[in-house]
Amino acid sequence: RGNAIEIIKAAPERVSPPCELAKPGGCGGCDFQHIEISAQRKLKSAIVKEQFSRVAKKDVEVTVIGVAPLTGLGWRTRMDFTVNPDRKLALYGARSHNLIPVAKCLIADERMNLDSINQMNLPVGAKVEVAISGSGKQSVAIEGIENFDLIEESVLENKFSVSPTSFWQSHIQSPAVLTKSVMADLQIKAGDHVFDLYGGVGLFTAALATEVTETGRVTLIELDAGAVTDARRNFAENQIVEIVEGKVERSLSKFKRADLILLDPPRSGAGKDVVSAMIKLEPRTIVYVSCDPASLARDTTYLEASGYTLDRLQSYDLFPMTQHIECVARFIKNS
Repeated sequence: RGNAIEIIKAAPERVSPPCELAKPGGCGGCDFQHIEISAQRKLKSAIVKEQFSRVAKKDVEVTVIGVAPLTGLGWRTRMDFTVNPDRKLALYGARSHNLIPVAKCLIADERMNLDSINQMNLPVGAKVEVAISGSGKQSVAIEGIENFDLIEESVLENKFSVSPTSFWQSHIQSPAVLTKSVMADLQIKAGDHVFDLYGGVGLFTAALATEVTETGRVTLIELDAGAVTDARRNFAENQIVEIVEGKVERSLSKFKRADLILLDPPRSGAGKDVVSAMIKLEPRTIVYVSCDPASLARDTTYLEASGYTLDRLQSYDLFPMTQHIECVARFIKNS
């Protein structure tokens, strides 16, 4: 891949990046800042369509839905930095390990205060994770230093305590948007046993537990020990929720049946082993949250070869100014 060094004739959709660091040799965080925001979403729709055509040999129609703030700025509530030799917060350069100092990030939540962190005596080379809650409380986790504050989050009336080192959706609107989307797709019945795979701190589990009622059960499976600690704290008094720490495919082998399965795997996707473990439980519906359309398309081929049909695909622009896309796919068991 190369870098553009001169623009001879700009496309109508090309704009000046709002951030001065979004350039060749600059910060590598925002690779779409030179594209007008509505054109970004059209391009992302084309990416999803192309990946499904190439990988899954399926023709899908999808429109990437914009989510506020529609400017594409000020949305990010979680940021990962590395401390540079000057003991300042830095992000990696585009396609390099060069550290680019960042005093202010335009896609970060405007309430995120990096100045206060840069005034600390930060250890060179340390990883620094900065998180800000919906209410504006900031928490900082510095590699090698354990004393950080928990972030208190509220999503659709459900409360969560989240460590800044645990995964949480980074877009300020993402937790609510995705929860509403997956709940609409699952069509839960009272008494259902629902599995929340790669469940993290329990974002989706809270809504699932409400819908299955006291006659149902929700099983959250998560490998990351820190996220499991957070989840156990969040559901300490909830008798409906069962939390299993371990690899998804190995943990699923201990169960006989599932009514519904929800999964939100990392960018690499679920893979053949997890798909195989899921279908053995014969859920009537599988809802798959994905941040990578290529791995989703690959896993679609596994699911459709195993007796499930993709019947709904939604995409959301939860990573504006970047190439990344969030998709929610629903698979129905063939009759």
